[in-house]
Amino acid sequence: MRRAWGLSLIVLALAAPALAEAPDASLRPMPRPGIGMPGAAAPPQGAPVVSALAPDSTLRPMPRPDATPTPYLPTEVVQAAFVASPKPPAGLFAKRRPAPRPEAAPETQEQAQPAAAVRVLPGKASVFGRKGSVCGVNGIKGTTLAPITSRVRGCGIKDPVSVTSVDGVRLSVAATLDCDTARALNTWVRGGLKPAFGRSEVVELQVAAHYACRTRNNVKGAPISEHGRGKAIDISAIVLENGTSVSVLDDWRDPAGKPMLKAYRAACGTFGTTLGPDSDRYHRNHMHFDTASQKNGPYCR
Repeated sequence: MRRAWGLSLIVLALAAPALAEAPDASLRPMPRPGIGMPGAAAPPQGAPVVSALAPDSTLRPMPRPDATPTPYLPTEVVQAAFVASPKPPAGLFAKRRPAPRPEAAPETQEQAQPAAAVRVLPGKASVFGRKGSVCGVNGIKGTTLAPITSRVRGCGIKDPVSVTSVDGVRLSVAATLDCDTARALNTWVRGGLKPAFGRSEVVELQVAAHYACRTRNNVKGAPISEHGRGKAIDISAIVLENGTSVSVLDDWRDPAGKPMLKAYRAACGTFGTTLGPDSDRYHRNHMHFDTASQKNGPYCR
């Protein structure tokens, strides 16, 4: 046992110098091939390795080959207290800017002119010049007209219409009337004229007069006629489907005129005034119908 301990001490004593030299070789790793100073050759095998790089060069990374320095962007001073944003280089963000809108073409004289206004009376929804049924009755056909005015006091129509037919019976000429008179005429044709002629179908009324700014019976100094207000219409003859014309002037007292006389009497009350050949010499050739308001009720002669 004592001999074994003695041999161990001898071995340790002999190995001590070798252990003292070991840190110089073992703590320094061998450099990788190609690392070191440019152009330096690799050390021979077995030679002591000494790093040829200085501490500064090993701590600084090498710059990327394609890296370029950031360009310097100048600034502009707008005011003493404000600094403008960096001005981008020419061409930068050019694709992001939308193309400017083309300048609008100047308006022509026709475009600049206002549209023509349609004249409509206050409170009315209808448009003057509308064709078809007028005065709110399907059987009255015609056209709405603009208000009729006159320098003669008492003449004119506030809401005139040009009537071409009533209850399917045409007028020989378009009659300018107000709607009250047009509706009365339509009522008379449907309820008085057609029943009076029975199976003989009435197709036309011969119109002797409608709107006209004049005095009664064209007598100088007389009051304004109801014709001057659009409230009167004169009928001179009645035309049947077979072509027969029943005339007030020629057939009033003849047997052929009996249906006409019956229809004339049926008009009393539908109109405010009903005048015929038996009333006076001014009406010997026509029947006069108007919608004037009479104090004592309808005037029929």
